[in-house]
Amino acid sequence: MHRIGPAYVGVLLIELSMPWAKSLKEKRSLIMPVTEKLKVRFPVSVARLAGLDAHDWELIGVSAISHDAVWLEGMLRKALDFVGAREATVLRSQLDIEAWELEQ
Repeated sequence: MHRIGPAYVGVLLIELSMPWAKSLKEKRSLIMPVTEKLKVRFPVSVARLAGLDAHDWELIGVSAISHDAVWLEGMLRKALDFVGAREATVLRSQLDIEAWELEQ
């Protein structure tokens, strides 16, 4: 039987604020380019999680998996910096990395 090391799963939650957005359409025009560019620039999956019916805030989730926890954390921090450099304001964020192993 092969010895397989752990796989690390990283999840980044980002709460964004756009108090100047006056409609859902205006908010989507800010959020959609950010989520699409995240997927192009970084090897991540992105989901819009909450605030979909609010025009001034949204919660997005970013996730990735790797065999290297240090690389994974660094990459997700760069993704957070990327989002923070856009028009929306990052209110808060949470980054968690968990090790997963196949059961023997």
